[in-house]
Amino acid sequence: MPFIIYGACMPNPFHFAFPVDDLDAARSFYGTVLGCPEGRSTQSWIDFDFFGHQIVTHLVPRAKPSATAGAVDGHKVPIPHFGIVLDMPDWKALAERARKHGISFGMEPQIRFEGRPGEQATMFFCDPAGNALEFKAFSDMKQLFALQDE
Repeated sequence: MPFIIYGACMPNPFHFAFPVDDLDAARSFYGTVLGCPEGRSTQSWIDFDFFGHQIVTHLVPRAKPSATAGAVDGHKVPIPHFGIVLDMPDWKALAERARKHGISFGMEPQIRFEGRPGEQATMFFCDPAGNALEFKAFSDMKQLFALQDE
Protein backbone atom coordinates (compact mmCIF):
# COMPACT_ATOMS: atom_id res chain seq x y z
CA MET A 1 0.00 0.00 0.00
CA PRO A 2 1.48 3.41 -0.94
CA PHE A 3 1.88 6.19 1.58
CA ILE A 4 1.79 9.98 1.28
CA ILE A 5 4.97 12.01 1.84
CA TYR A 6 5.44 15.66 0.93
CA GLY A 7 2.05 15.63 -0.85
CA ALA A 8 3.01 12.81 -3.24
CA CYS A 9 1.90 9.19 -3.28
CA MET A 10 4.96 6.98 -2.78
CA PRO A 11 5.45 3.22 -2.54
CA ASN A 12 6.25 1.90 0.90
CA PRO A 13 9.83 2.83 1.74
CA PHE A 14 12.36 0.07 2.15
CA HIS A 15 14.80 -0.22 5.04
CA PHE A 16 18.32 -1.48 4.41
CA ALA A 17 21.08 -1.82 7.01
CA PHE A 18 24.67 -2.62 6.06
CA PRO A 19 28.19 -2.50 7.51
CA VAL A 20 30.73 0.26 7.14
CA ASP A 21 34.16 0.49 8.73
CA ASP A 22 34.20 4.27 9.27
CA LEU A 23 31.11 6.29 10.25
CA ASP A 24 32.73 9.65 9.48
CA ALA A 25 33.52 8.48 5.94
CA ALA A 26 29.96 7.13 5.59
CA ARG A 27 28.53 10.43 6.86
CA SER A 28 30.59 12.36 4.32
CA PHE A 29 29.78 10.03 1.42
CA TYR A 30 26.04 9.56 1.97
CA GLY A 31 25.43 13.03 3.38
CA THR A 32 27.73 15.23 1.33
CA VAL A 33 28.44 13.34 -1.90
CA LEU A 34 25.01 11.76 -2.38
CA GLY A 35 23.10 14.54 -0.57
CA CYS A 36 21.11 12.17 1.66
CA PRO A 37 19.77 13.90 4.80
CA GLU A 38 20.95 12.34 8.03
CA GLY A 39 18.39 11.03 10.48
CA ARG A 40 19.02 9.51 13.88
CA SER A 41 22.48 8.33 14.83
CA THR A 42 24.55 6.93 17.65
CA GLN A 43 28.25 6.16 17.99
CA SER A 44 27.63 2.87 16.16
CA TRP A 45 25.13 3.67 13.37
CA ILE A 46 23.65 6.44 11.20
CA ASP A 47 20.24 6.60 9.48
CA PHE A 48 20.02 8.33 6.11
CA ASP A 49 17.07 9.36 3.96
CA PHE A 50 18.15 7.59 0.76
CA PHE A 51 15.80 9.19 -1.77
CA GLY A 52 12.78 8.55 0.46
CA HIS A 53 14.00 5.22 1.80
CA GLN A 54 15.78 4.43 5.06
CA ILE A 55 19.32 3.12 4.95
CA VAL A 56 21.38 2.53 8.06
CA THR A 57 25.17 2.38 8.12
CA HIS A 58 26.34 0.21 11.01
CA LEU A 59 29.90 0.49 12.28
CA VAL A 60 31.63 -2.87 11.91
CA PRO A 61 35.39 -2.38 12.32
CA ARG A 62 37.41 -4.13 9.63
CA ALA A 63 34.21 -4.88 7.69
CA LYS A 64 34.97 -5.75 4.11
CA PRO A 65 32.06 -6.48 1.80
CA SER A 66 32.34 -9.71 -0.12
CA ALA A 67 31.51 -9.24 -3.75
CA THR A 68 31.56 -11.11 -6.98
CA ALA A 69 30.51 -9.99 -10.43
CA GLY A 70 27.63 -10.93 -12.66
CA ALA A 71 27.49 -10.46 -16.42
CA VAL A 72 24.84 -7.99 -17.60
CA ASP A 73 24.71 -6.63 -21.15
CA GLY A 74 28.39 -7.43 -21.71
CA HIS A 75 29.52 -5.74 -18.48
CA LYS A 76 30.62 -7.11 -15.13
CA VAL A 77 28.45 -5.72 -12.37
CA PRO A 78 29.18 -6.11 -8.65
CA ILE A 79 27.00 -8.54 -6.72
CA PRO A 80 25.62 -7.63 -4.23
CA HIS A 81 24.74 -4.00 -4.84
CA PHE A 82 21.88 -1.64 -4.05
CA GLY A 83 20.69 1.69 -5.36
CA ILE A 84 17.74 3.68 -6.58
CA VAL A 85 15.90 4.43 -9.81
CA LEU A 86 15.84 8.18 -10.44
CA ASP A 87 14.24 10.29 -13.12
CA MET A 88 16.66 11.18 -15.92
CA PRO A 89 17.41 14.79 -14.85
CA ASP A 90 18.16 13.68 -11.28
CA TRP A 91 20.33 10.80 -12.56
CA LYS A 92 22.34 13.19 -14.72
CA ALA A 93 22.72 15.60 -11.80
CA LEU A 94 23.93 12.76 -9.54
CA ALA A 95 26.45 11.62 -12.15
CA GLU A 96 27.81 15.17 -12.33
CA ARG A 97 27.85 15.47 -8.53
CA ALA A 98 29.77 12.17 -8.23
CA ARG A 99 32.31 13.38 -10.81
CA LYS A 100 32.67 16.70 -8.98
CA HIS A 101 33.49 14.79 -5.77
CA GLY A 102 36.09 12.62 -7.52
CA ILE A 103 34.13 9.36 -7.26
CA SER A 104 35.78 6.46 -9.05
CA PHE A 105 33.14 4.70 -11.14
CA GLY A 106 33.04 0.91 -11.34
CA MET A 107 30.88 1.49 -14.41
CA GLU A 108 30.91 4.94 -15.95
CA PRO A 109 27.52 6.61 -16.45
CA GLN A 110 26.09 5.16 -19.66
CA ILE A 111 23.03 3.83 -21.46
CA ARG A 112 22.55 0.06 -21.31
CA PHE A 113 20.24 -2.09 -23.43
CA GLU A 114 20.12 0.75 -25.94
CA GLY A 115 17.20 0.41 -28.34
CA ARG A 116 15.97 -2.71 -26.51
CA PRO A 117 13.32 -3.34 -23.85
CA GLY A 118 14.56 -2.05 -20.50
CA GLU A 119 16.84 0.65 -21.98
CA GLN A 120 18.29 2.52 -19.01
CA ALA A 121 20.90 4.94 -17.87
CA THR A 122 23.12 3.36 -15.22
CA MET A 123 26.27 3.91 -13.20
CA PHE A 124 28.02 1.96 -10.46
CA PHE A 125 30.39 3.10 -7.74
CA CYS A 126 31.30 2.07 -4.21
CA ASP A 127 31.01 3.84 -0.89
CA PRO A 128 34.21 4.26 1.19
CA ALA A 129 33.61 0.86 2.86
CA GLY A 130 33.40 -0.90 -0.52
CA ASN A 131 29.61 -1.35 -0.66
CA ALA A 132 28.56 -1.27 -4.33
CA LEU A 133 25.77 1.07 -5.44
CA GLU A 134 23.91 1.33 -8.74
CA PHE A 135 21.90 4.33 -9.85
CA LYS A 136 19.49 3.97 -12.77
CA ALA A 137 17.11 6.10 -14.80
CA PHE A 138 14.65 5.38 -17.56
CA SER A 139 13.40 7.78 -20.21
CA ASP A 140 10.21 5.72 -20.06
CA MET A 141 9.49 4.39 -16.55
CA LYS A 142 7.23 1.73 -18.09
CA GLN A 143 10.49 0.05 -19.15
CA LEU A 144 11.49 -0.63 -15.51
CA PHE A 145 10.11 -4.18 -15.64
CA ALA A 146 10.19 -4.69 -19.42
CA LEU A 147 10.97 -8.21 -20.57
CA GLN A 148 14.21 -8.64 -22.53
CA ASP A 149 14.30 -9.89 -26.10
CA GLU A 150 15.18 -13.55 -26.39
